[in-house]
Amino acid sequence: MVYAKNFDEVIYVSKSDEKEFVPYPLITTKDEKEFFSHVQKLQPQEVIVDNYDFSLEYEKRFKELFPNIKLSCFDDDYREHFCDEIINHNISADKNRYKNPSIIKIISPLIREEFYKEKAIKREKIYDIFLAMGGADTQNLNISILKALPKDKEIAVLTTTANKNVDELKKFVKDKNNISLHTNSNEVAKLLNQSKYAIVTPSVLVHEVLFMEIPFVATKTEENQDDVYRYLYKKRYNVFDSYKKWKLSL
Repeated sequence: MVYAKNFDEVIYVSKSDEKEFVPYPLITTKDEKEFFSHVQKLQPQEVIVDNYDFSLEYEKRFKELFPNIKLSCFDDDYREHFCDEIINHNISADKNRYKNPSIIKIISPLIREEFYKEKAIKREKIYDIFLAMGGADTQNLNISILKALPKDKEIAVLTTTANKNVDELKKFVKDKNNISLHTNSNEVAKLLNQSKYAIVTPSVLVHEVLFMEIPFVATKTEENQDDVYRYLYKKRYNVFDSYKKWKLSL
């Protein structure tokens, strides 16, 4: 949505129907194949894809069907593409790692406006730790990490309803007065601003943590985090490939 501000007219096509999160017209689609039918009807000047499931084969099919429509694809793990433009906004982005550097567009990390506004506010640090293992927490690490943290620390946990273990997490924190659970929060910037330390993944979220200048430790949970993980490691940030390997001095 930050990137969408570069354009005068924007229409979203998504598998999600949660219109309250998108300040633009939203068309819900079942899958990638149905997506093509929407493109056929809309006939836009450009299609920008941010979807790991939109494979190389889909890109080739797209250009067969719509040779005159510009196809741009967000990419953060240096996959092979068949599109007109590849957009990478990771802090670790390197166009020379792509087969065709001439179509690569490296942009600054996409930071939402709320973070710029929040950074200008001096808030009380009511949380010792901000914990976010990704909206889906695919490895179900939140509870394991919470068990490992000191019991006298105030902790804010961020998750979403995409987390299949969210009910288990809610049950775990129910009787923990020091843990505050935030699901589908639209106040991530505020929560970070209220925290002394962050435990996150080396994903897009780490861009926001760095922007807010919050000390952090990052734990890799997915292969698509490898690039940022290596970048942070080279820069001597606290990054690990397992949460069991780090020690916190809090």
